[in-house]
Formats: sequence, structure tokens, C-alpha cells
Amino acid sequence: MNRKLAFSVLTGVLTASLFAGTGLSALAQKSSQTYAIVFKKNLPSNYEEIISKAGGNVLRTLPKIGGLEVESSDPGFLKNLKGVSGIQAANIEMKQKLDFKKVDPSTTDGQPVTDIPQADEIYSYWDYQWDIKRITHNGDSYNIETGGTEKNGQVKHKAIVGVIDTGIDPDHPDLKANIVGGENFVPAGADAGETGDPNDIMDRVGHGTHVAGSIAANGKVKGVGPDLGIRVYRVFPESGSAPNSWITDAIIQAADDNVDVINMSIGDFDAISRYNFQGTGSYSDIADILLWKRAIKYAIGKNVTVVVAAGNESLNLNNPTEITDYMNQEYGYLGFKYKGATMEVPGQIPGVITVSSSNEWSTDKIAFYSNYGTKSIDVTGPGGDNGPVYDETRDLSQRDFHYRTLSTWPTYLDPYFTSNLKGYALLNGTSMASPKVAGIAGVIKAANPDLKPSQVAALIRKTSVDMGKRGTDQLFGAGEANAYNALK
Repeated sequence: MNRKLAFSVLTGVLTASLFAGTGLSALAQKSSQTYAIVFKKNLPSNYEEIISKAGGNVLRTLPKIGGLEVESSDPGFLKNLKGVSGIQAANIEMKQKLDFKKVDPSTTDGQPVTDIPQADEIYSYWDYQWDIKRITHNGDSYNIETGGTEKNGQVKHKAIVGVIDTGIDPDHPDLKANIVGGENFVPAGADAGETGDPNDIMDRVGHGTHVAGSIAANGKVKGVGPDLGIRVYRVFPESGSAPNSWITDAIIQAADDNVDVINMSIGDFDAISRYNFQGTGSYSDIADILLWKRAIKYAIGKNVTVVVAAGNESLNLNNPTEITDYMNQEYGYLGFKYKGATMEVPGQIPGVITVSSSNEWSTDKIAFYSNYGTKSIDVTGPGGDNGPVYDETRDLSQRDFHYRTLSTWPTYLDPYFTSNLKGYALLNGTSMASPKVAGIAGVIKAANPDLKPSQVAALIRKTSVDMGKRGTDQLFGAGEANAYNALK
């Protein structure tokens, strides 16, 4: 339920937090609520009439997966739908909220990095990209496959990665040659500055630009595939929320656009079992889960490899009790009471490649924030952390941001608080791990266009660098994904 961009929550960086839970607490504050509705099969021809009779208004249709986003001011709307035989599941739609959580560096936080030169003072940041250097075998993978070919300053992309995120800086010098288009799924009115222009892919937050750079930057910093194409799907406004229906709509569109790979540095927890809210009744998130499953199945059916972040709650995703305890601790004060199973989505949806986060300094420990689980993690990717001293002490003043990962940042935004850099930023999280694996999937597809998603995933696992316990383990999965090994 707690859908969030997969930055590290514990390190005071950007998070997307669910405050409304089932949405019932929001009903006390506003006159209407949005709902996710999934039909058993296709949308019936009279779906608008069905929704209208129940007291709702259709906001978004997802005909290819039989889903709807609906708004209603009737508190009995879900009860009104119970008599409709064609509906498989319905629940109040989960929403996310983006907030920068900055800690004053002068008090308890680590000090910002100031010893990395500004972009106009340096030819290349390669020496600062420990993560990309490691998974490309110090750039040797570029001699095998970059994701495209360059001629007379023009790039011919051999594979396209769809980035479902906060958008991108379309004029960033390291990215603009590889941006092949995109679409905005944020409707008008989502916040004060949102017009709903479908062509508006500009990143207001920074997260999507950083993710895209890890995949396909080609300038001061390098991505895994410097000639891969990037197609952008913006699902987050500058502030406010990103309902599940916007994200699944973007997955479907990316598949229809024939991207080769989708990266989603997004994660949340949805309840499979029913839970209680303030004694008002029992609820579940089955409709949301079904939308995820159907959208990802649709993408895989269109030969798209889907890569996702494992999340940053430091949880064993295969321990139901641990997750239930986390949910009650996180949301109990709002009146929620969880007893049964909850799953991480999309990380535990069948068919995706789920990525935990490794760090620079250890081959035995994953990043402190990363989720894990033997049955959940496929591979790990370098997402960075705050260094070994912080890992040992958890003393905020001992955080060393040099151990985070350097990538592109919107040139029009202020420097991120971890450094004084303009146009680049040091971030950590499974958000930063996932796009490395998506980039590897991209160059694999560029070199082997006939491979199916299951084959791409198998190759990434097979050629990963074993870390932790020998063989597949709950922290690293099959190991740290490696572009050079996969292409070699």
C-alpha cells in the first residue's frame, strides 16, 4: 500500500508516502474519493452506465486489462457495486505523496560533498562512477555493445528502455541525444502547475532524471548503455499523488510503444488479506494487485522485460509476520489493523526482475535500507549507501555521501542536498539499483533482439557476480548483475 519511489526512506531522501491508507481517512477531509475497479474479463460496453448507477464517474479507462479509475462522492459506492456480477474486485484507490525529507547538514546529517568538481571544471565524471565502472568491467562492456550506433553526431538506437517515473530533463546534455519521446499520464489539476499536457515529460522532482542517467547517459557521466534509447512516462506530478491506475496505464502504453525494457523504481505494499480500518469494516487491495498483475502480464506478452526496485524498508519480503508488523507500526496510528498477507508490488508480481541494492564497500552486506528475500530477489545492482562507518554506527553525522551513486540531475533544479553539484547528484536506494539492471537488459536486447523476457532474465541471473553466501541467497539473489559478463 505504501507506494513510494524507491529512494532510501531511512536516509532522508525523496519518498512517496501513503497517508490515506484505504482512503477512508481522506473521505473525512474531502467530498469525493477515487476507486480502482477490475472486471472479470473485458470492460462491458455499458461500463459507464454501471458506474453511474452506483454513484460514480469514470476518470480513466484501462480497456486492455479490464480496469477503471472511478471517482465518487457516495460513501456507499463500494457497496453499490456488490450486485454487479461482472466486477471481480474494487477498492479505494491507493495514492502516493512526494515529499523531500531533508535533514539540516549542520546538525545531525552528514556533510554535503563539495570535493567533486562542477561540470564545467571537468571533462568526465567517470572516476566517480564506481557503480557503472564495476558492472561494465571498467567500461569494457562498451566495446561489445552500447545499445546503439553513433554516426555524424546522430544515434541509431538498437533498443529502447521505458522509464516510468517522475519525468526527465529533456535538455540535459548527457541525455538529450538518447531521449526518443514519451508521454505524461498526470492529469490537469493534479497540482497547481499541472496542465495535463500529454507531451509534458519535464521532471519536476529529479528522481526520473537520475534513473535515466544510470541507464543511458552519454556525457560527463555514462550509463550502462550510452547509446540506448530512453522513452519517458511521467506518472508523478511535482507534488500530490500518483494513483496505481496512472502507473498501470503507463505500463500498457510503454508496451504498445514497443519498448524493449521497462524500469520502475517504484514499490508499495498491497494487502491480499482483508484488514480493518477504525472498526468501520474490512477491506483489501485486490483490485490494485490485479491491475499490477494484468498490466505486467500484458507487457511481458508484448516481449517487454520489466525491471523493478525491491524497496527500501529493510524487510524480508518472504516473512509475512515481519511485513504485517511493519504495516501496523507504520499505519496503526491512522486506525489500520493488519493481520493477514501483504505483498510488495510490483516486486512480487510474477514475471518481473526484482532488484535489491548492493554497495561499494562490501560483497557480504547489501545496502542497509534494501528489502530482501530468497523468493523475491532476482539479482542485486549497485545502489549505494552511506559508507561502512554509518552502516556500523547508524550515526547520522557519520553519513558519507561519496558512497552514493552519481548520475544526472535536472539542470534547472537546485543541487540535491548531498552535494553542491549542478546538473548531477549523489543518491542511493533500490531506485538507483534497478535502472542498472534495466540498462543491462537493454544492451542484452540490443545485442540479441530475439531474446524473450524470460531469456533476458535468465541470462542476467546466470552471468551475475556471486556475492554473499555462495549461490543464490536472500540478500543478493543470484548475485550482482554485470553487463560485461552478460554480453561476453
